[in-house]
Amino acid sequence: MSQKTLDIVRGISQAAAGMYDGALDENGEPIKIGLKREEGNPLLDKRVIDGCKIRCSGNTLIVSYHSELLLRDVYAQDLESELEQTMSDIVSYLKEQYRKVTGNTLSLKEKGECDARVESTSRVRVFVTARKDYEISSMNDVEAVKEPSEDKLEKTFKDFLAKASDKKAPNDKRKAES
Repeated sequence: MSQKTLDIVRGISQAAAGMYDGALDENGEPIKIGLKREEGNPLLDKRVIDGCKIRCSGNTLIVSYHSELLLRDVYAQDLESELEQTMSDIVSYLKEQYRKVTGNTLSLKEKGECDARVESTSRVRVFVTARKDYEISSMNDVEAVKEPSEDKLEKTFKDFLAKASDKKAPNDKRKAES
């Protein structure tokens, strides 16, 4: 892995460090990512359970989002567009923090649509988990995980394997298999 790739991954990690619930900025204000838990007063209102995380796999940045919704909210609105908007809010926050931490820009390209899964927990509530992949365009020297691997055996090991034979050793006293 090159130093450039390592710097990019470290910068993304530092940019995502403040994405947890209850994180404060340098002025002591709550950090606004674009999630539902940031709306309202945390002392008076019912807390909304949602969160996000990121991870890297090769040159792909995977953004995950999970939330708890009422069933009526799932049917009353366009859930897919709302999840797409939430993902874009998370990515824009990440890009902004990356620029603050490293001084460079983070260029991400979408790799398809948002993949969402809605699971029923009761007759009233559901869990939503969503995932969206982005290609990190400045990480070109990283191998993709899904690519087939190359045969990278050393010559000496290949020569050793080539010496194998079906001959029986002179001190082997076992009966021959039939």
